[in-house]
Amino acid sequence: MASVPSVSYSITVRLEVPAGGRAVSQITHVVENAGGIVTALDVNTAGHETLRIDVTIATRDTQHAEAISGALEKIESVKIHKVSDRTFLMHLGGKIEMQSKVPLRNRDELSMAYTPGVARVSLAIARNPEDVRRLTIKRNSVAVVTDGSAVLGLGNIGPEAALPVMEGKAALFKRFAGIDAWPICLDTQDTDEIVRTVQILAPAFGGINLEDISAPRCFEVEARLRELLDIPVFHDDQHGTAICVLAALTNALRVVGKDLGSVRITMAGAGAAGSAILKLLMHAGARDLVVCDLRGAVCKDRDDLDDSLRWIAEHTNADGYSGDLRGAVKDADVFIGVSAPGILNGDDVATMNDDAIVFALANPEPEVSPDEAREHAAVVATGRSDYPNQINNVLAFPGVFRGLLDAQADIVTLDMLAAAAKALAEVVTPDELGPNYIVPSVFHPDVSNFVAGAVREAAGGRTRTEA
Repeated sequence: MASVPSVSYSITVRLEVPAGGRAVSQITHVVENAGGIVTALDVNTAGHETLRIDVTIATRDTQHAEAISGALEKIESVKIHKVSDRTFLMHLGGKIEMQSKVPLRNRDELSMAYTPGVARVSLAIARNPEDVRRLTIKRNSVAVVTDGSAVLGLGNIGPEAALPVMEGKAALFKRFAGIDAWPICLDTQDTDEIVRTVQILAPAFGGINLEDISAPRCFEVEARLRELLDIPVFHDDQHGTAICVLAALTNALRVVGKDLGSVRITMAGAGAAGSAILKLLMHAGARDLVVCDLRGAVCKDRDDLDDSLRWIAEHTNADGYSGDLRGAVKDADVFIGVSAPGILNGDDVATMNDDAIVFALANPEPEVSPDEAREHAAVVATGRSDYPNQINNVLAFPGVFRGLLDAQADIVTLDMLAAAAKALAEVVTPDELGPNYIVPSVFHPDVSNFVAGAVREAAGGRTRTEA
């Protein structure tokens, strides 16, 4: 539930009111008393006796919206015609569409775009398969692939329910990088079936963006597809998050005057995002790290280690700490959470070193209240849009794929991810940098271009090294 009214739960109420009198001011008063915010009031039709008006209201959640509608209905001489949920209206019929890039105005144009002229192009590609990138949409297309098993903070909701999210992802690709992305929602959660399906779909695409596939299956899916395909495979939940975290941490450390190689970092979350963040931080020079999951610190002495946790145990926690998260946070310089809400409080943050950095990225409810964390930490970031320093993957993935496609890369490497993070951090100028501005806005005009350029350059000498 949103703590304050939000556009995500905004409604538009169509009302019929008397043309004279105080009805309009009554409406505003009722909405404000109920805790809502009137963001727009438009006259739909006007008559001598009545007005039909559309009132747009930001609310906290669905129940709050219903309560406000009920309160409006009780105003004497006011009649409700309909209530529209603006978020659902935006999604009606889907959010994306296909458009032709070439005109089809007459028989000549049809004959070149389709039969018989298209046969010449097909034969040219058959003779030289490399021409497929030059002569088709493959050069600018990405498949956004999910099985619906780990969607946002919603969990295993299946492929149909995942489709609005994948559509949104495709819209972001187009808006921020000019890339044509296509939602591919698979009605299977079998690893072999996912891998085989993506493999046989791959010829139409220049890259694969894996999305919202639950751990640990996502690791195997990604690793196998990287071996099978000659186009880049990028798991945004892992690598997009890792890029944004490294960029934000780079700038946060500049704010507090500390160095990545010497700070102690405690992480909560050893799943897809946590593992990728860990590997990229280590690649960038982090040395002193402790990772915690539900059972506490990941260490060599634990008897429940799968392959992923075993790798973490072997490469972190040099002192063999085996306690809980609260103990691991004590005397740390940095906390990074990609786990669960409310697992720490302000008192825990107070035990960290001076000028502490807290990234509480669980969404919508962070690992620790940002307000409490700010009382003790120098820099705080979350995944939320209603606090400064939002860590949002849209800062990374459009530019990353723009660079990969432009370079015709066949693999994603840690060097490319690190280059993307460095470029993203550099969008924030020294004059702008501060505790409340360590990452740029997603709408900053330089974000996608900076990231794309860095990835394109890093991809120049690419090798099939695992990221």
